[in-house]
Formats: sequence, structure tokens, C-alpha cells
Amino acid sequence: MDTSIKLMRDHGVHVDTIRLVDHDIALGVYPDMREHGWKSDAWLDEVWPIVDAADILVVGGPIWLGDNSSVTRMLIERLYSMSGLFNEKGQYVFYGKVGGAIITGNEDGVKHSAMSILYSLQHIGFVIPPAADAGWIGAIGPGPSYLDEGSGGPENDFTNRNTTFMTWNLMHLAAMLKQAGGIPAYGNSREAWNEGARFGFDTNPEYR
Repeated sequence: MDTSIKLMRDHGVHVDTIRLVDHDIALGVYPDMREHGWKSDAWLDEVWPIVDAADILVVGGPIWLGDNSSVTRMLIERLYSMSGLFNEKGQYVFYGKVGGAIITGNEDGVKHSAMSILYSLQHIGFVIPPAADAGWIGAIGPGPSYLDEGSGGPENDFTNRNTTFMTWNLMHLAAMLKQAGGIPAYGNSREAWNEGARFGFDTNPEYR
């Protein structure tokens, strides 16, 4: 994550970092879980404003048992809880944002974990550029973590290349969307659909 963050900051991108475990975030798929039985939920006050303001979201996490950690899944679920909100164009709130994933661990599962994250992000409205994931796992089985002495992680050309490509593709696509004013709203505005617009969809097609 620090490699990608440094590259972005070196090229003028403002970067905020969030460690979900440092915040008292409730489990669930509603925007404010305090309205659903939880005594506390820092999501709306501490995390969501940063995500909402961002043009790029990179989800980073470890591999446990060949899959994303429970904290990574909690993040995806809390993002999903906001997916019913709209942007100023009446589109779903994540339209116009780009997403990526960085995975690390010392067992197999990088591609599987990234696939799950990137699918979830695009499903709720993020745009995913080419090569939008990077990872490092070292040797299969118990072994050194990325920053452990002698792991070879920070020097690994494959990981460094993919992290660099991912970061630039995220920046390129975010800039393109920003310059274009986001994704055109025709054909995907939930508010317009609710008001009766059908964007060329024929509710009574004539079958021949």
C-alpha cells in the first residue's frame, strides 16, 4: 500500500489512509447500524466522509485461508450499505469513482481475493481499470511476510511492476472520468428511472 501511496503522492494526488481496525465500526449492511441495535458505529462519522470524497479507492488486505479477511469483507459490506445513495446526477453514489485492490500474505489466494473485491466494487458502481490489482505472497505455506527481513517482497519485480501499473491505471482512469464530468447519466440514472424514464427500453415490445 505504501508503494502505491508514495507513487500517487509523488504525482500530486492527495491520499488519505484508513485502517478499519482503528475504528469502532459495526457489522451490517445499513448506513447507520446504530439504528439497528448496535450501541456504536463509527462508519458514518469517521470513514464514510473520506470514501465519499475520494475519486480512487484502493482496498488492501491480507489473505486468510485463501480468501479475504473478515475486516476486508466488513468494508465491502459497509460500502454496499451506501450503494442505494445517489450522486448529483441521480446515479448510484459510487459512479465516477475508480477502484483497485492490493493483497498480501504467504499462501495462495491473491487472484481469488482481488477478484472478489473488484467484482464487489464494480457491482456497486465503481469503474475498474485494466490491471487493477497487485499482490505478494512469497513462497506457498508458512513463511516470511512482505516486510520481514529477507522475504524478498520489497524487491520482487512482479509485485513492484503490478503495483506501479495498477497505480498509474487508477490515476489515468480517475483523471479521464474527472475531465469528462464522470459517467454520462443517460441510461443509468436511478432517480430518472423512478420518475418514469426508460431510456429506450420498450416495456411492451412487439414480438414478431
